[in-house]
Amino acid sequence: MAGTPAHDLRNRLAGHSGLERRPERSVRLDDVDHRILAALADDARLANNALAARVGVAPSTCLARVRRLRDEGVIRGFHVDVDPARAGRPLQAIVAVRMHGAARAHLQQFARELVALPGVLDVFLLGGAHDFFVHVAAPDTDGLNEFVITNLSANPGVALTETNLVFQHARGAWA
Repeated sequence: MAGTPAHDLRNRLAGHSGLERRPERSVRLDDVDHRILAALADDARLANNALAARVGVAPSTCLARVRRLRDEGVIRGFHVDVDPARAGRPLQAIVAVRMHGAARAHLQQFARELVALPGVLDVFLLGGAHDFFVHVAAPDTDGLNEFVITNLSANPGVALTETNLVFQHARGAWA
């Protein structure tokens, strides 16, 4: 729930406070910037000197580049990658949510409420047949069922939910 210590910690770890909008403009990146991003995507804990050596620039140049990438919003934060299964939530699902027409005026608010719920890993606001995909991790099928019934189906603005179990997940690498 919003304002709880777990919610606040989750936002600090994730580096945001709710649904993120797509950027309005791209930032021009050169080869050095791309090498920095790839190295940090592989290990965000790299010390500046090690990062500079890995990408082949002086430490002062590297530090200035990382600061610029952060200031420009290219680097949004440095995150902990939690394994949901090892943290007691081995069952993952993508829940497709369609809202009633009148509820569509409140999509941003609904997204902020969803992202604050325990077990919600990601919320995607969509264009298409569904309004949201909610990526959720649960301890078991009963927990997943409870999440969907309590937080989605019981909401009067929700017209439809479709729960899809995740059997495997692979994250793409930044290149």
